[in-house]
Amino acid sequence: MRFLHFAVLLACLPLLAATPSAQAAAPTQSAATHPSSASAAIRRVLADQQAAWNHGDITTFMRGYDNSPRTTFIGKTISYGYQPILARYKKAYATRAAMGTLTFSGVTVKMLGANYAVVTGRYHLTRSASAGGDASGIYSLIFARKPAGWRIILDHTSSD
Repeated sequence: MRFLHFAVLLACLPLLAATPSAQAAAPTQSAATHPSSASAAIRRVLADQQAAWNHGDITTFMRGYDNSPRTTFIGKTISYGYQPILARYKKAYATRAAMGTLTFSGVTVKMLGANYAVVTGRYHLTRSASAGGDASGIYSLIFARKPAGWRIILDHTSSD
């Protein structure tokens, strides 16, 4: 069922971009919006998140997410809003040991026009047995280009 909702959302993104207000707000194609530049900028967001996580800094890690009440995280439950997602991370990873060391792999970036992208990949947390042991899984992210840069608006993460 979750996959169906995600697929519907993906199918609607091009329609959103086609609305007159979205067209008026959409910037013209430039070096900053070129697909390879956008992909590099999105990969930079992920690299910055990985570095922040590995320094034990959840607040900086969260800069990769859009600070909006509409930002969505889907895992075992669905969380809506930047602040609830931040609170969820702080609760689930309350100690540096619980956070472990994060690595992303198999990252693919697929542009959906100039202002949206879907990113898929794998994550791996290396942790001691006393901190819960290693954890890994897959994720799919929807990024939107915002005035502050590329930000995650939807995160669907599943554990192996």
